[in-house]
Amino acid sequence: MDKKLQIKLNANRMVTGTLRGFDQFMNLVVDNTVEVNGNDKTDIGMVVIRGNSIVTVEALEPVGRSS
Repeated sequence: MDKKLQIKLNANRMVTGTLRGFDQFMNLVVDNTVEVNGNDKTDIGMVVIRGNSIVTVEALEPVGRSS
């Protein structure tokens, strides 16, 4: 958690932000969220993204292993 992500959503939408939490349904709480639409970027703050609207999740910074 607390890692920067790029999330592709259905309807060809894309957001980037910092993961703050998730649940068993892959609903995500994302902070500092920016919606990316071509060259346009819109700051939308903290959001909850429903798991059923997520297509892919990409880490934008290294994720370490926990022991």
